[in-house]
Amino acid sequence: MDDRYGTDVLAKGWRDAGRRVVPQVPAERDLVVEVAGDGYCGAVTKVASGTVELEDRHGRRRLFPLGPGFLVDGAAVVLTAPKPAAPTGTKRTASGSFAVEDARARVARPSRILVEGRHDAELVEKVWGHDLRVEGVVVEYLQGVDLLADALEAEPPSADRRYGVLVDHLVPGSKETRIAEAIARGTHGKHVRIVGHPFVDVWQCVRPESLGIARWPEVPRSIEWKVGVCRALGWPAEDQADLARAWQRILGRVTTFRDLEPALLGRVEELIDFVTA
Repeated sequence: MDDRYGTDVLAKGWRDAGRRVVPQVPAERDLVVEVAGDGYCGAVTKVASGTVELEDRHGRRRLFPLGPGFLVDGAAVVLTAPKPAAPTGTKRTASGSFAVEDARARVARPSRILVEGRHDAELVEKVWGHDLRVEGVVVEYLQGVDLLADALEAEPPSADRRYGVLVDHLVPGSKETRIAEAIARGTHGKHVRIVGHPFVDVWQCVRPESLGIARWPEVPRSIEWKVGVCRALGWPAEDQADLARAWQRILGRVTTFRDLEPALLGRVEELIDFVTA
């Protein structure tokens, strides 16, 4: 005879009897997800700090907390962080080179890579830091290319102490190009390699797609460039602290060389080769 009251009501799991279980789905990159609350639909582009970033077909990106409230193929799911991929083969660094496992940073070489400012140095460290430590190359910043000639006079380069220099806005007719050409013709030119990218500032070396924007804003010459960029993007720009936070926001979107413009990638690699030859 059937027992209409079931068996032991105190048995484990009795509260969940008959309850629909919503499946958990890892938020893998390119998974197409719909937000149940507002119908926003997009592909997964990034998962970090308990959030998932979705990009719709118009290229607009939004952040949502991981968990319930999503649909995949019309069915409710709970989005979870994907498991880290198991290591396969030789690891690569953020710059794309093969990682040297368990390598200690070697003693710094006399040769140096010089960049214009702190932001340039932080970006180079973010992508090429592992490579530079393995090679024993130190990156120093000048606080402006105008100070390069004085720096070379203070500590002259030589065959054993080369300087690779990365500058912004190295285009025909620019101030930076005139300074570079003068140094190349001077007494220190033989042991100095000056290269650069065409952008106004190193911020632009980060690809717009990595920031979720279509392009970098155009800023009138009458407005300080970084201030104009922040205002155009709707970010605070009242003082240097605001600009510093803006840069950290940009730098935080850089994880590998793929987030940078090719115009910068080749130049940094060229300088590393020059100072380690």
